[in-house]
Amino acid sequence: MLTILGFAMIATFLVLIMMKKMSPIAALVLIPALFCVFVGKGAHLGDYVIDGVSSLAPTAAMLMFAIVYFGVMIDVGLFDPIVRAILKFCKADPMRVVVGTALLAAIVSLDGDGSTTFMITVSAMYPLYKRLKMSLVVMTGVAAMANGVMNTLPWGGPTARAATALKVDATDIFVPMIPALAVGLVAVVVLAYVLGLRERRRVGTLTLDEALVREPETETVLVGAGAGAGAVSGGSGARTGADRGAVGGSGEAADGDAGSGGASGDGFQGLDPNRPTLRPKLYWFNALLTVALLTAMIMELLPIPVLFLLGAALALTVNFPHIPDQKARIAAHADNVLNVSGMVFAAAVFTGVLTGTGMVDHMANWLVDTIPDGMGPQMGLVTGLLSLPLTYFMSNDGFYFGVLPVLAEAGQAHGVSTLEIARASIVGQPLHMSSPLVPAVYVLVGMAKVEFGDHTRFVVKWAVLTSLVILAAGILFGII
Repeated sequence: MLTILGFAMIATFLVLIMMKKMSPIAALVLIPALFCVFVGKGAHLGDYVIDGVSSLAPTAAMLMFAIVYFGVMIDVGLFDPIVRAILKFCKADPMRVVVGTALLAAIVSLDGDGSTTFMITVSAMYPLYKRLKMSLVVMTGVAAMANGVMNTLPWGGPTARAATALKVDATDIFVPMIPALAVGLVAVVVLAYVLGLRERRRVGTLTLDEALVREPETETVLVGAGAGAGAVSGGSGARTGADRGAVGGSGEAADGDAGSGGASGDGFQGLDPNRPTLRPKLYWFNALLTVALLTAMIMELLPIPVLFLLGAALALTVNFPHIPDQKARIAAHADNVLNVSGMVFAAAVFTGVLTGTGMVDHMANWLVDTIPDGMGPQMGLVTGLLSLPLTYFMSNDGFYFGVLPVLAEAGQAHGVSTLEIARASIVGQPLHMSSPLVPAVYVLVGMAKVEFGDHTRFVVKWAVLTSLVILAAGILFGII
């Protein structure tokens, strides 16, 4: 019964948000609460929620201060050269813009943190997509898939979890998988090329000078993904620091209501060379501070939330020494902070109920039990296929520490090595990065002003294809 209810709860959540019958925050809170009552454990709902909030509180804190930090970096112009360089490469060509999105997301993903990757990628690429009237879900989808492939780095999380759960060396998992992961990254770039060609046919190609011409435009999200004219829906997220930072030091949105999806200012505001928040004399200080912050994060010198807290405080103090200016910068990014951190705490209700009621355990055991005995020698393939739905419907911790040891044990009984099972377990990460249980995805859709349901409808099929390409390459190369 718990197995059925678990799948029903997840399916209900996905259907409601994809059909836009409920907002993600409301669905993440109300649906699990309702199913908790159905299970007969309504009296324990408070305990489940507190446990979920406790487990995700560090993540929420990290996102909160990371948004402030990178928002300030956007305001002061740290990423302006990147935007200009990408614009020069893209030449206002939608195909090059989408390919550039994939490459930028992959490069920035080397820091091992999805939230950081999405903040930098969206900050750099959003003005281009807006000005060229390209589909924003193409940007979020391509960025999520590129980050998903790179998320398999040993310091990215999944590989380390797999190594810890199975008591093997993370290097022995990752290094042999490099050829298969490289094929997966190439697949993302090829997909970006194809989607870019569709966008080029839909919106045409501007010259560089035409792309830089300022004109007011509406906050719209094209959800056709390059297939024809595409439907148009209002943007849902809060205005980002890139938008507000270009307007002035007051933190107030111009030409539109924050988060309303109504009219806004020019899509190239992030490149405004005259915005008062620019700090050109402090450029190298900000660059070195960012490099030091990312280096400390990779080396795990301090917990990530602490690093971003210190970084945000230092960035504000040095770049805006006057308290009113600091308050204005914090206010400018408050909408985004509230939107993302609120989503994380709402997700804590979902994960808390899913774990606390035992639904996750029953769902995992049911899936393992349904594997036919004849598939035993193919446990690498089975693990790879199961990693797609399981890492999408549950957290990485739940999959790698709860399900993977069971799969590895079953594989060993049929002569499949633990390392092969571990390698197969990371192929589902391109899909996992768009899971509603991944806090970073809310940073992505929030900053891009894309409805989560629109992003999900677009990205799932392509992310599944990318994961299957990695799995096929792993089997072909004899890695899995």
